[in-house]
Amino acid sequence: MKQSKFSESQIIKALKENEQGRSVGDLSRELGIDKSTFYYWRKKYGGMEKQELKRLKDLESENLRLKQMYADVSLDNKMLKDLISKKF
Repeated sequence: MKQSKFSESQIIKALKENEQGRSVGDLSRELGIDKSTFYYWRKKYGGMEKQELKRLKDLESENLRLKQMYADVSLDNKMLKDLISKKF
């Protein structure tokens, strides 16, 4: 996945400026992004504060770690079942 050239704090700052009355067109032109990108940001980060964003990132990284752990364990389990099911 392509990494954004904007940090989450910059995105939140732009969203707050929009809430204060600046138009989406002006903000997107200033940032050099498409309007649809701004609306995606608003859908994803709308109403968040910096602390909530940090918590979201922590939860996403923990979720990724747990998914990897589950994949490793399920692979080990499948290998053991295959080994047991073979007749010698």
